[in-house]
Amino acid sequence: MRLPDAFDSIAADTATTSRVFGDPYVTPDGATVIPASLVRHRPGSGRSDSRPLGIFVVKDGKPAWVPAVDTTRIALMGELIGLVAATLATVAMVRRPPWPDVRGEFSRRF
Repeated sequence: MRLPDAFDSIAADTATTSRVFGDPYVTPDGATVIPASLVRHRPGSGRSDSRPLGIFVVKDGKPAWVPAVDTTRIALMGELIGLVAATLATVAMVRRPPWPDVRGEFSRRF
């Protein structure tokens, strides 16, 4: 692959996905906050979806990145894992109960 072709493929990728930085604003304590998000443009449909990535906080000349956390996705994964665990435990109990097998022949000797 030639170098100009590589640049063209990178340019084609950035045409559909781009990072967008919002307007910076200053908080009352003197920190500057700059929001960042990811915007995806869907070719042909004219729609675009955006997802927050996080914010840059600049305080006393020192920048810090604070990522955005999707707590809904984390909670949904916890519920899904619990459902799968409960289903597997139920299947294990139906196939082989945890109590001992008491069937068999018993003889009494006096």
